[in-house]
Order: sequence, then C-alpha cells, then structure tokens
Amino acid sequence: MKSFLKKVSWMFFLKLMNKILEGAKAISGTIGFNFLPKELRQVTFYSEGKNYWPHLKGLLETTLVKTNKKVCYVSSSLDDPGIKINHPNLKTFFIGMGAVRTYFFEKLDTDVFVTTMPDLHKYQIKRSIYKVHYIYVQHSLVSLHAIYRHGAFDHYDTICAAGPHHVKEIREIEKKYNLPKKKIIKLGYSRLDDLIKNKNNTDFNESKSFKSKTILIAPSWGSKCILESGLGKNLVNELLSLGYVVILRPHPQTIKFAKQKVDEIKQQHKNNLNFIYEENIIGDMSFYQSDLMISDWSGVAFEYAFAFNKPVIFCNVPKKINNTNYDDIKLEPIEVFIRNSIGVIWDGVSPIKKKIELCLIDKENKSNSLINQHCYNIGNSDEVFAKMLNTNFFNLTNDQF
Repeated sequence: MKSFLKKVSWMFFLKLMNKILEGAKAISGTIGFNFLPKELRQVTFYSEGKNYWPHLKGLLETTLVKTNKKVCYVSSSLDDPGIKINHPNLKTFFIGMGAVRTYFFEKLDTDVFVTTMPDLHKYQIKRSIYKVHYIYVQHSLVSLHAIYRHGAFDHYDTICAAGPHHVKEIREIEKKYNLPKKKIIKLGYSRLDDLIKNKNNTDFNESKSFKSKTILIAPSWGSKCILESGLGKNLVNELLSLGYVVILRPHPQTIKFAKQKVDEIKQQHKNNLNFIYEENIIGDMSFYQSDLMISDWSGVAFEYAFAFNKPVIFCNVPKKINNTNYDDIKLEPIEVFIRNSIGVIWDGVSPIKKKIELCLIDKENKSNSLINQHCYNIGNSDEVFAKMLNTNFFNLTNDQF
C-alpha cells in the first residue's frame, strides 16, 4: 500500500511540475511576443493546438513565401508543428490555455490577427484593447448558423468563406440581428486543397496494404453522436464480424469528454489486427487507406468525399445543433442538404452491410461535380489569402474582395 501511495504521489508531483513548467513557458512566450518590435508582428496567426495546424499550414507557409510580411505564429499547444517552423520572417510563441492566454489576447498588438477560433469576445477571450483587424478562417465546411454557437462570428472584422453557403449565412445573420457588415473574403478551404494536392502522393497510395475492404469511422462529437451515444461500440463489433478492417478516428473533443467510451472499444479490440485506432487526426493516412467513411454530422466527411471522391455513410443520429436560435436564419445547413449527394444515410439500427455493399458497388459519388459549387478557389485558396494580405484590403468596401 505504501508503495502504491508513493507511486501516486510521485506521479502527482511530476504532473504538477510539468504544469508549472508549461505555465512558465506560456509566460515566457507572452513576454517574448510583447517585447518583439511592432514592425515584426504585422500578421499574427493563432492556433488553439496541433489539431488546427492542418487548417493554418498552407496559409502560413504561402504567406511566408508570397509576401514580405513579418509574421508571428502563436499556439496554445507545445506539440503544434507550426511552432517548429523556421523562416527569417517568422517568430513563434507558446502561450498555453489559461490565464496567460487571456492576458495575451487582452494586450494583443498586431496589425492583422488570423485564427480558426470562433466565439471571439463572447467568453474569456476578448478583443484587444489595441486596434487589431481580426480575420476568421474556416476549419470546416459545415454551416455557420447551426453547428456553431449563437454570435460565434459577430466580433470578427473579416470572415474567410470556404464556399457560397458561408457568404449567405453571414449576410443573413447580419441582416437578422442588425449587425455591422463584415468584410467577406471568398477564400476557399486550405485543408481541402492540401488533401487534393497530396492524394496522388506515391507514399500515401502505397500505404494501402489491407486485403479486406477498409472502413473509416470518423464521427463528430457531442452527446448524440456515434461514439458518445454508445452506437460506436456496436458498429465496430458489427463491421469486424463482417470481415472489414476498421479504422476508428474519434474527434479530439470526444477523447476529451467521453474518453471512457473510446477506451472501452480500444480495450475490447486491442488484439484484433483488423482494428486500428487513429488518435492523431492531423495525419491523413486513414483517408488514403480506407474505402469508405462512416460519419454523422462531422465536417470531415466533406473533406473525405470532395478530396477523394469516396463514398460516405451518414448515420442518422439527431442533428448536431449548437445554436438554439439557428431557425432564425432561413437557410438549410449544408450538412443537411448535401448528405444524399455525397453518400447514403443509415438509420443506425438496421444491419449496415447492405449500405456498405451499395456504396462499394457504386463507389464513385457525385462529389467531383459538386466541389466547385460549394467551395471557392479549389487548389488556390492559399494564394488567394496571400494576395489578400498584399492588397490594401482594409480600405476596400465589404464586397470588393
């Protein structure tokens, strides 16, 4: 018993020391940013953590190549790949997630601030006391009025729209709630462009080595979604019993809030060679290795369908609605109206085998013909972003760029 208590105490001590060390690094990062001459922080990118790096990677790298801007990359995660980039025009900083981050945002002094984080100025993260132009970049193709909370984008100056639906939604939100008109950049979706660019990569294509058909389970997060609801456990069992290889790719928020549900599935199938657990969602290997995806309301299904033209089975769990006022905006969310066009809908109860066979027989969906309808600047969004920064877009009217 003494040995166990000693071990627990030691683990607690190590955890406490790591937390103190991380806090010190966050303070150091904040001080370092604030002491940097203003001319060296013209454009600041902020990432909530490594999972958002795929959405900022192309924009940051192209900004460094295509502009002469002095850029900072700030992250709340020490393992964010963006922090490790070296470039003469780039400075990187770690600021953590707690009170230090709150202070950082309050005293932020930069010309342009770019992030994928919604809910600016609604909770603990406020706009700066200084004059800063805030730009929101999409980290999903889903709707802005249903999936995100009410007012999630009200305090941004510029919204980068991935597709026409985002433009319509923002303008309707402004009209409905009598909000000032924002600048909207018809940007596109950098993450999708990167997937399309890499899909012919030889290393990725040669990674598909499974003899059986491979199914990727990649749901959204929330109490009614596939994993949290308990449906995921039965689904994995059924797919493995049918002889499929199963890749489970939970959303990071599921791991955070429903870890026990995920751990139960991992434990049950830890010795099954046909079961693969993918925790690191910044990797793309499962997209290339799989033959089809099973999802619910996750935006990753659009990326999968549009980039690879592979089928998606949508589990018909209750809609994911994070904005109780979403009905105020009389626009059908894209995640609702596009489902039948890029995949098939499964009720979550009947045997899934027939749905899978249907998808694999008619493997190619209609995504190729839909992608240009729902996404701007396919393959070119990063360059459009750099052009925006090179243009004096602050002085343009809201509809000029």
